Amino acid sequence: MSDFSEELIRSKTEDDKEESCVFSGTGMSFPWLQKHIGTVETGGKKEKDFAQTTSACLGFIQEALLKHQWQQAADYMHSYFQILEDSDSHKRQAAPEIIWKLGSEILFYHPKSSVETFNTFADRMKNIGVMNYLKISLQHALYLLHHGMLEDANRNLSFHCTYIPHLLYPFIYEDDYAYNTASQNMFDHSWKTSVNLRALIQTPGVWDPFVKSYVEMLEFYGDQDGAREVLTNYAYDEKFPSNPNAHIYLYNFLKREKAPREKLISVLKILYQIVPSHKLMLEFHRLLRKSEKEDHHKLGLEVLFGVLDFAGCTKNITAWKYLAKYLRQTLMGNHLAWVQEEWKTRKNWWPSFHFSSFWAKSDWKEDKALACEKALVAGILLGKGCRYFRFISKQDDQVLRKKIKQIKKSVKKHSVVNPGL
Repeated sequence: MSDFSEELIRSKTEDDKEESCVFSGTGMSFPWLQKHIGTVETGGKKEKDFAQTTSACLGFIQEALLKHQWQQAADYMHSYFQILEDSDSHKRQAAPEIIWKLGSEILFYHPKSSVETFNTFADRMKNIGVMNYLKISLQHALYLLHHGMLEDANRNLSFHCTYIPHLLYPFIYEDDYAYNTASQNMFDHSWKTSVNLRALIQTPGVWDPFVKSYVEMLEFYGDQDGAREVLTNYAYDEKFPSNPNAHIYLYNFLKREKAPREKLISVLKILYQIVPSHKLMLEFHRLLRKSEKEDHHKLGLEVLFGVLDFAGCTKNITAWKYLAKYLRQTLMGNHLAWVQEEWKTRKNWWPSFHFSSFWAKSDWKEDKALACEKALVAGILLGKGCRYFRFISKQDDQVLRKKIKQIKKSVKKHSVVNPGL
């Protein structure tokens, strides 16, 4: 990878004017940072049409981030800073948060970046818009914590966030406040921290680490009702952005409380709508399968198909086992329509996605148990003529010979292509 962007981070040259640069303290400078941020701070009114340029740059930056091409992302950021001078007031208002998220992502992962570089960027960004000040300060503190700079993180929050000055005190002490109940001094700091955390997480936003810490504190002191209330509000309050973690935290809490199955199902149902491929979906399927409601049984089939729609789950043998077993149960329960409904939207792409000859050979070579489960599903959905099923059924494996014979019988009995044959 080349040096960290000629414009984003570079050593000061003879032609660079000192007043136009912001130094990081590590021999790196930011000629673009003072120029663009200074324009906003002084109320610059440059009337230029940057719409096409900034839109294109944003797309390039996002693509570079997805591919972990940190240098290219840094290069494009130089042009994207023009949006701070856009004549469209709405774009200017939204720009600081976008720039902060993109810039901090680049600086966090770029191999030529440093803590000093990140600190300089964060300090400058805090001065662009009052609404971004607190959020950036908190995220800056988390970055410092990640690098083990506890005192710096505490000092950062104490200076910038006057209503949460004791937020990180518990982390500074050598003894864990949650277990040192004999110390009144530590208890006092725990109480102050809980008050400040509660005030923070009531503000709409994504506060995952703070919510987890606060709930752990409440649970330690036996306030189960308080913990449940916090997690419920965090998951269901419409003022907060959609956040799958909020529902995961609530589910895990209710599970620890041994909440009724219906309650657990209601929480995971929302998570399913947000992230249908989440690892908890297999647990969701088990809960639905145990339910006495028929609509839950139908949803259980939908969930399994939904999980296997995603490329990251194609090798999940547990998901294939569940689907193979549940397809047979569903068909034996005279619910052919359920299977047909799910298969209708997948019959044009699942065969090549899951059941091609290539995958049959590859799966058999890598994981014979997985191949057998997939062969059963393929045979039920596509019939005995399916390439995947035919390849697996012809394999002469001494260990799996009995298993393959059972698969053939099940396909003959349950195939939705030619039922009854």
